[in-house]
Order: sequence, then structure tokens, then C-alpha cells
Amino acid sequence: MHGDQPQLAWVLEEASSKLRLLTINKREMKLPAARLLPWYGPTLSAELSRQDIQNTLNEHQAARGEILAGLDVMELWDLAQGEMESAPLSWFADLLWEDATPDQLAALGCAMLQAKTHFKFRPPNFEIWSAEKVALKMQQKAEEKAREAVTSAGQTLLQTLWAAYSQGRTPKLPAMNPELSASLEQILKHKVGDSLDETERKVWTAISKGLPDQQHLALLLAQTWGVLPRHHNYHLDEADFAWGDSWSESYTNEINEIEKRFSNQAATAEIDDFISIDGITTRDIDDAFRIEKTDTGYTLSIALARPDEHWEFGSPLDKAVLYRATSLYLPEGTSHMMPEQFGTGLYSLIQGETRPAMITDFSLNNEGKLLSVTPRTAWITVKANITYESADTAIANGTDESLVLAHQLAEKLIERRIASGACVIRKPEPIVTVSGEGAQSSVEITLKEPSPRSELVISEFMVLANSGLALWAKENNVPLLHRTQDIALPQESAGIFTEPAAILRAVKLLLPPTLETNPKRHAALGVPAYAPITSPLRRYTDFINISQVCTYLTNGTPRLDKEALKHLIIHLRMRIQAVSAVQRFRPRYWKLVYLAKQRKQFQSAVLVEEAGPMATLAMPHLQVNVRAPKKMLGDKLYPGQQFQINFSRIDPLTNEIRLGEALEE
Repeated sequence: MHGDQPQLAWVLEEASSKLRLLTINKREMKLPAARLLPWYGPTLSAELSRQDIQNTLNEHQAARGEILAGLDVMELWDLAQGEMESAPLSWFADLLWEDATPDQLAALGCAMLQAKTHFKFRPPNFEIWSAEKVALKMQQKAEEKAREAVTSAGQTLLQTLWAAYSQGRTPKLPAMNPELSASLEQILKHKVGDSLDETERKVWTAISKGLPDQQHLALLLAQTWGVLPRHHNYHLDEADFAWGDSWSESYTNEINEIEKRFSNQAATAEIDDFISIDGITTRDIDDAFRIEKTDTGYTLSIALARPDEHWEFGSPLDKAVLYRATSLYLPEGTSHMMPEQFGTGLYSLIQGETRPAMITDFSLNNEGKLLSVTPRTAWITVKANITYESADTAIANGTDESLVLAHQLAEKLIERRIASGACVIRKPEPIVTVSGEGAQSSVEITLKEPSPRSELVISEFMVLANSGLALWAKENNVPLLHRTQDIALPQESAGIFTEPAAILRAVKLLLPPTLETNPKRHAALGVPAYAPITSPLRRYTDFINISQVCTYLTNGTPRLDKEALKHLIIHLRMRIQAVSAVQRFRPRYWKLVYLAKQRKQFQSAVLVEEAGPMATLAMPHLQVNVRAPKKMLGDKLYPGQQFQINFSRIDPLTNEIRLGEALEE
């Protein structure tokens, strides 16, 4: 064998099981006799001249080629497979000829050697692959052939795309059939989302050879090709998060069944005087409240949406919602955790609509100290969905006694939390708005007009609900998912921080909260326990927690025990981390796009840190920080120092931002 092919040769000499051969290509070589294929022959005169030997070899080569052309080894395989596991060449030859000649044997041996998907030569026999193994071999062969084609076409395509991108021109694409084009498009998209399988990874390594080792190479190539738009949200790909609501179409039957159960159970509302306070565009309304003043303090009732009421946990739809983990609120739009029929429709606490809810009555004394927590389930109707702006005006003007009372209690609640060590951060909230798509996208950034009174009401009531129900669950042995931050903070970390430098100092003292089943202190919030439950339409942790409480209220036993929750945390923590990264990084991307278009224009900034050779400047109106060499800022630096800055380079894709100039105000 030479080059995986049988070679024809003449034996010139044999000595001690070693042969001296003359090949058909007129080369002499030495070979152990054991290396001969077992169908050698015929034996001819040893006295022939070199030319006669060459002629003889040529004649037999031609004869064997003619025989080979007429053979159908697949027919032999059909006859043999299932009957025998292996057989010598002579057995197969007997199926074709009565007394096979050496040329017929050699031709048949050569044909069977070539049929690697059906036979395996293990001297002196041929193994006969089973039909199942042949099918697998054929598939592997087809895949290998397709992979080679993709690799060959991909190398040319990627070089063309990179050259076009580097030169800032439209690429002249090589001709490709649709299948090759689709395969390469898929590989690029999977690379963008970091989801290449093993085969695709090998192809990518081959086709990208010689190109720069750049973090976003696949994205840039895909955008240059036109298979992904400019400003494509690759964070969604990395998190494997389906944008929009089309993902829910795969679960239409389950959704219809839940809607049917809702209709069959819907009851008359027991309570109809709750109100909600949300943003003007909010459609997924999780919570509402009502408040009363008592002789000894306050009774605050908080109603939470109950999407768990007709839910089937463990179903395909439930697994899909768990995988989504949380709703995303990005500059380009919103993508809800729940199917929109539920999250913004059937279970949203929309005014005038009867909805299942969990109501918790919180009894507090005149100083805002929590005295008791009493949850229950009921069907309710929300009286009004109020915006932050209108609620704030009503509190400021004293035109709504209920809202004024709510604000009075909220002020007492935050005072108590701060006394318990709470670190409250208040900073400007830039609203990033994206209009258009792809290359036509435009970005606007405006500062949200604060509604401090109504925002305080909702933030404090939600902290109270999450911490109060965590304590109730602890007393009643109901396991929940808790957010904990059980760390010691210095006394100076407690308070309300509004200045950028003070905010940075405070934040540096904190550690990220962890998700666990044991109720522990949340230091930054200043509460002894905290179980997120107030956003069951938006976060899967809250969805699980409200299910735990409600099944306990209904059956006397929570749905999941502590061990089951611990197992759930393993999967949920990974998904929360992945999806939350989109929420964290995507708005910053658009802020840098906005800045890049006006990088030479001066922006207001304030020095917040000057430790080491680099200083940190904050732009509060954008909530973006930038680092710069201290020597660029001057000799005397101090936190709170005001500057006007512009930029020499901003790359939103790589999150690169370099200061160009800094002028002290």
C-alpha cells in the first residue's frame, strides 16, 4: 500500500522474508514480505528483462482496471451483511466467479479497500459493517465532505470580508451555492453568540486562520457581509436570550390551556380600592397597594400579581420562562420574561380588571416599626394605575390623602433603614432612547425628571414587602430564595448619597448580594432578611417565591422544600448572571454610540477618585465613568473637582473610551 492505495510491483529477489521489488513506476524498493497484500500473483518467469517486466505490469494493471470498473461491491455487501461479520477475499470472489484469476482477485480486493464505509480490511479478512454502522459512516463521510467544502469556501469569504472591512468598502462576494452560504452564515452567528459546537469550532479555526485575533471578529465580518445589522445586540446572542415575544409561539397550546383555566376560575373581586404607581409606559404591573391610618400606626396592604395561579411548574413553558430568568428593559425596547399574553395582559394588575393576587397586610406602629405580616390570596380589581409624575404632584399638593399617608410612612421606613445601616444611592437617571434600526439607528439621551416622593413610596414599600415576607417565611418555615449581603459595613457607609465621589466610595464598600435559601442580613438595604417577591411577572426568583408562599397558604405546605430550592439555585444563578449582563452592558453600548458622534464636544465631568497613576471621572448626566492619566488633569486634584472633557477615541463595540482633553472648570 502507498498513499492509501494498493500498488502493483514485481518481486526481483527474496531473502530472509524481505523482498526487493520493482514497482510499476520503475522504482526499486525493499519491503518485508508481511507487507504484501494476501492476493498476490501470478508467478511468472524470473528471466524476463526489465522492459518485459514493465510491459507485464502494465498489462495486468490495465486488465485489473477493466475488471474493477465492472464490479459492484455494494451488491456483495448486501449479500454479506447480516450473514457474516468477516470473511477472506476468496469468499467474496466465490460469489462472483467460479475460479477467480489473480487479476480478478486483485481488482476485487482493490474495490473493497475503496469501500471504506462498508468494509474494513483486517488482514487477511474483510470485516463487514452492519447497516447501522454503514449509515453512520455514510453520514460522517457526507459531513466531512460538506465540512471540506465549507472550509474551502469560508477561507475565501472571510479573507474577502476582512479586506473589505479594513478598507471601509463594500465586499465583492465570491460565488457560493445557497447551502454553503447558509452554513457559513450559521457559523459566523454561532461564533458571535459563543455557541459553536465542536465541528463548527474546527471549521472556524480553519477559515479564520491568518485573520487578526480580534474579540469581535465574527461580528464585524457578519456585519460586513450583511447577515447581521450594524449595532447588532451580540449580548443577547451570548446570553441565548430570544428577543421579543415570538419565542412564546412554540408554547401556544400551553398558553391556551392556562387562559382556559383562568377563565374557568375567575371570581368576583373581593377588594377594589388598590392603586398602583408605575412609569407611564409600564404594561407589566406587578404590584398595587392601599394604606390606612390606625390608632396605633398604619395598616399597609400590598397586592402582588399571581401568574403562578394556573401555572404548571416543570412544563416546557415553565422551563422556557426559567431560562429567560428576567425581563429586559433596553434602550431599543422591552422583552418580557413571561409570554406577553400573561405578563402584560392576563395577570398584569390593570385597572378595572379582575385579577388573582396575593395580598399581604403589614401592621406598623406610628414610628414605622413592623409589627405583623399577614399574607392571603384573593381576587381583586385595581382602582387606578397612576404614574409616578401624577402621584408625586398629588403628594406635593396634598390632594390625595392616601398618597400623602403613603409618603409619610415611606419617610419613616427609610429613616429606620438608614438607622440600621442602609446605604441609599440616589443619582440622575439618563433615559436612552433608540429610534430606527441598523445603520439608521439614532440615539437620544435625556435626564428623567425625578418624582422623589412617589418613587420613595414605591421603593420603600417594595423593600418592606420583600423583607417582611422573608421574616414571615422564616417564622413559618417556608423556604424562599433570599438575596443576602451579610457583610460588616463601617458606620460612614450608612445614609443617602447623591454626590458622585461619595457614591463611588460607598459602592466600593459593598459586595454583590448572593442568592441562597437561608435568610440573612442584606447590609446595603439595612434589613435582617430579604426575599425578592414583588416582581413575579418580571423575575423568576420572585415568581418562585410567590408560588412558595401561596401554596403554603392554600395547602399548608410550600411547593418546594429547601433542598429543591438549592438545586434550582444552581441553574437559576447561571441564567440570571447571563441575562443580567445584557441589561448591564447594552445601555452603556448605546451611551458610547451617543458619545462617539460628539466626541469632540466638551462634556461635564467630576473627579471621583485619584488613587494611583490614573484618575476616575464621572459624567453624572450619562452615568458613565472614564479613566485618565492624572498628569492630563493637572497637579492639584481632589474629589468633586469639575472638568470639561472630550475624547480622542470611543469604540462602543470594545467598550473603549479615551480622554482627549480635560479643562478644569
